[in-house]
Amino acid sequence: MPLQLFAMFPADLRTAIEHLPASLLETLEEIRIREERPLEIGYGGRFAFVRPDGTTTDDPRAAYRPGRETCRTLLERVTNHSLYAVEEELRRGFVTVAGGHRIGLAGRTVLEGGAVRHLRDIASFNVRIARARTGCAAELLPHLLDPQARTVRHALIVSAPQQGKTTMLRDLARAISAGQWYHPAASGWGGRKVGIVDERSEIAACERGVPTFDLGPRSDVLDACPKAEGLMMLVRSMSPEVVVVDEIGRPEDAYALTEALHAGVRVLATAHAVDLADVFARPVLAQLAQEGMFSAYVLLSRSQGRVMHRIVSAEEAADLRTRQAGRRTWAAPRDAPDAAPTPQARSPNAAEADGPVEAAGARLSIKPRPLPVIRSPSTPAKEGT
Repeated sequence: MPLQLFAMFPADLRTAIEHLPASLLETLEEIRIREERPLEIGYGGRFAFVRPDGTTTDDPRAAYRPGRETCRTLLERVTNHSLYAVEEELRRGFVTVAGGHRIGLAGRTVLEGGAVRHLRDIASFNVRIARARTGCAAELLPHLLDPQARTVRHALIVSAPQQGKTTMLRDLARAISAGQWYHPAASGWGGRKVGIVDERSEIAACERGVPTFDLGPRSDVLDACPKAEGLMMLVRSMSPEVVVVDEIGRPEDAYALTEALHAGVRVLATAHAVDLADVFARPVLAQLAQEGMFSAYVLLSRSQGRVMHRIVSAEEAADLRTRQAGRRTWAAPRDAPDAAPTPQARSPNAAEADGPVEAAGARLSIKPRPLPVIRSPSTPAKEGT
């Protein structure tokens, strides 16, 4: 239970949350606080309203309703009593607090030159609970290995929001940094130098520059830094062998990733997309795919409350792009029946999610493959190749 986060809540709100059943608190994913409206939580892929005594209900009329003073106090504590200090975060619609928890905000926008300058009259908060799932990448990482280079391939992790992308990315960084490859043929490989650009302070949850999540012994983090600029800074100054970045999608991100690739650095990234059809429909991601940036795509999905993953090679993705040209798929609502495809693997500690990646009838027909057979080259590759 994230006690440091809950200590930020006003007393009446904290009482309602802390009195939730312990089993529910362990799977808590979201706390949705709306002024004068029912308090709602998301847990284990499900949602419920919360009464003042901490019991849950499906009836919004019976739920606790935080008032204006409660929401005002919460905003002051979230922003450390200075809206000016978090002006950039307000412009983007969220604030990341200690522990890597992201708090989404909604209210009245203030425009300048037709663009959002910041938010005011904030009356909605979406508290997303960040948790480390050590070992959740154990079944995925062996499929991303490059035996000749004794490191990982360039890979893009794709899913709809809240499917566990950041959690998976964090554990991949930890394992690669520690040289924990989860495959017997890679037992002699050392850890790799990992550079992490943590624009939203969610991957590492740094406090005064020091990660609070375990990212392994050979990781360096640029905290609260724009991705494109941070990638180039890391390549120039920290000589990483693998760079890790969350939620790419802007043109400048594509340029920086391409530059990192040409510098001989391996790239692990995530992106919001329902499936590969969505990836190819987004101009920046489509450009990276067409240029062969990624040799593997990891699709995260939810099936019966469990997070699954499936790997698609660049060749399979290119074939799919040709076959599905012009087609679109849409995310299913959170209470729709699970329509996830047969998984390739499931990480036992994978983060829970709140909805399937693909809508019914839009599944890919790519069969799972067994763990790769990795043969070490006759002459071991040099460190950093």
